[in-house]
Amino acid sequence: HVTATASNCSMFLKMKDRMKASITTISFTPEGGLAMKFVWPLLDKCQKFELLFQQSGQAGHYMGMCGQQHKRDLLVMETDYNHYAILHEAHHSQTEPNTTLQLLTQEQNASPQVLQKLMELIPTMGLTKDMLAILPKLGECPDGTGWH
Repeated sequence: HVTATASNCSMFLKMKDRMKASITTISFTPEGGLAMKFVWPLLDKCQKFELLFQQSGQAGHYMGMCGQQHKRDLLVMETDYNHYAILHEAHHSQTEPNTTLQLLTQEQNASPQVLQKLMELIPTMGLTKDMLAILPKLGECPDGTGWH
């Protein structure tokens, strides 16, 4: 579950107060890459999309492309490999470069200790606390399809 996000992305900042937690499935490709599948609840349906990242050669660091102009760097900042991971994503866009921190948790609620770890990282990434959204629990998709 993506339970908290901090970002300086203008689209995120406009929508952050209306967002809910999403479900993310992370898997590894045979080549050692990383695939992230997201299900985000939006107004009238669930939006599903996938991001693919290649290994960079450095542990916990992955790189992805979104078209020709948009590069993404994904770095695992901290994880206990069972309950949570804090990810840093840098989106190198010519039109709007941005930085995002995401807290992924196994459960729908993040513990106060893990949220504190995220809060401590926010200023080190050039972000501010007003860019943080602690996302409320999700339920069913608005179109009634459920999450599974």
